[in-house]
Amino acid sequence: MDAQFWDDMYRSAEQVMSGNPNGVLVTEVTELAPGRALDVGCGEGADAVWLARRGWQVTAIDISRTALERGAAAAADLSGQMTWTRTDLAVTPPPGAAFDLVSAQYFPLLRQPEHAALRGLLDAVAPGGTLLYVGHDLADVPARLENGIVPGDFYQPAEIAGLLGHDWTVLADETRPRTAPAPPGTHHTRDTVLRARRLR
Repeated sequence: MDAQFWDDMYRSAEQVMSGNPNGVLVTEVTELAPGRALDVGCGEGADAVWLARRGWQVTAIDISRTALERGAAAAADLSGQMTWTRTDLAVTPPPGAAFDLVSAQYFPLLRQPEHAALRGLLDAVAPGGTLLYVGHDLADVPARLENGIVPGDFYQPAEIAGLLGHDWTVLADETRPRTAPAPPGTHHTRDTVLRARRLR
């Protein structure tokens, strides 16, 4: 699942995603005071745009240049509030303690020795900030996808909750019904949700 994989996926259609923000993001973030947000694996940018229109200063990152270009084109009127950055989190971590919200919606983060990439992502949350990490319930997903990808090889929200230390408080670690229909061709009926606040 490298940059070529994701660029090919986005080039397969004029618009791959629905263009609507993810339901868990809307539910969990609506009442938060706007600040600095990092949208991890932003894709075509629906979540990032939704955040920016609500007053957040958003850094939207993705490994796919195609996805970033689409997001930036759709949000040209928000250029002062948004930064679109091509980043591979497995190689380059985001800035430390820089964001009041780090949102990763269905982001496939492969496990690494010593949890290097995950630690970089967690470190990006500023003291007092929020981590929102959302995945598909593995019970809804085949053990091996048609392209050979094994979903169980990637971090799941509950697993991340177990890795958080005393600097965090977990506000939600649960499985919920999806708030919107599953994407076409899939059978995702439930989300796994981690919301945590960094204390210091």
